[in-house]
Amino acid sequence: MLKERLENLKLKYNEVSQIVEDPELVKDAKRYKEVMREHSYLSTVMAEYDKHLSLEVQIEQAKELVHTEEDVELREMARSELHELELAYEKSESQLKLLLIPPDPLEEKNIIMEIRGGTGGEEAALFAADLYKMYTHFAETKGWKCEVLSLNETELGGFKEIVFSISGKYVYGSLRYESGAHRVQRVPTTESSGRIHTSAVTVAVLPEAEETEIDIRQEDLRIDVMRAGGPGGQCVNTTDSAVRITHLPTGIVVICQDEKSQIKNKAKAMRVLRSRLYDLEEGKKQAERSADRKNQVGTGDRSERIRTYNFPQNRVTDHRINLTLYHLDTIMQGDMAELVDTLCVAAREKMLTETAV
Repeated sequence: MLKERLENLKLKYNEVSQIVEDPELVKDAKRYKEVMREHSYLSTVMAEYDKHLSLEVQIEQAKELVHTEEDVELREMARSELHELELAYEKSESQLKLLLIPPDPLEEKNIIMEIRGGTGGEEAALFAADLYKMYTHFAETKGWKCEVLSLNETELGGFKEIVFSISGKYVYGSLRYESGAHRVQRVPTTESSGRIHTSAVTVAVLPEAEETEIDIRQEDLRIDVMRAGGPGGQCVNTTDSAVRITHLPTGIVVICQDEKSQIKNKAKAMRVLRSRLYDLEEGKKQAERSADRKNQVGTGDRSERIRTYNFPQNRVTDHRINLTLYHLDTIMQGDMAELVDTLCVAAREKMLTETAV
């Protein structure tokens, strides 16, 4: 029962609150972080539970007035108030059910995002650049910080591939459902006859791993240095600063050539490699936790077509939740809040059906 689970959480909250007050806690940084995260989560649940219990009391008081009040006008006022209280109570109950799904620790992590042009050649590369701008503009509205780690640019200014990090509060929790194939329908700038083309871009969102979370043995790496390439001119370095790291056990290859410094390129490549390995491990754990991953909002499979951007109709459609919005122009400028929030709510609701209260 819902109330029984909430009462158990209340006991847990009291226990954790006592631990938080222990001055010895701060001496263990890892445990301190875990306890404070749990305390924050339980505090949010308890605040909603207190509101829920208060509504229960107010409903009983309103019911008593409806049945005992002799003044007709006052009785009708009580009846109207009762109706509003019952609606608020139902809303609070729904919110509590969602809150009972414990937050994923990964949600607080920074991310490394990889965008690659797929089907469509130059037009796909140009749309990859547009998606990069969309995500960075959205990051600006959230106060997040972006840093390009690797870039492979085309002569027309598109991106065959761009890898960048986004750091800030609750980044992975907000953008984790962007992984997948993004389809675009529009008249390319390279098209002279005005025909609408369909192209595709793939996006991968990886939780950024800390050095202590992934153990990478030096003997498992092959590190090659080379001269950086580019579309031409000044974009081509004249020194062997580009770094290619191959993780031999998995075959994962990371190339970074943006910096003129070999050391900086190597550091960036290691960040990307660490996160790809971390994502690989998390994927295995997720597969073990859920035998049927298709019950989720998205499987996380990068080949899964998740969204269509139709420029002639100013329309964007997310196929996983059947959401269609008709302000693609502002979405491409970073106005993604409605899209991102709706996906997150849908994901939690699906999780709720899998762990029915």
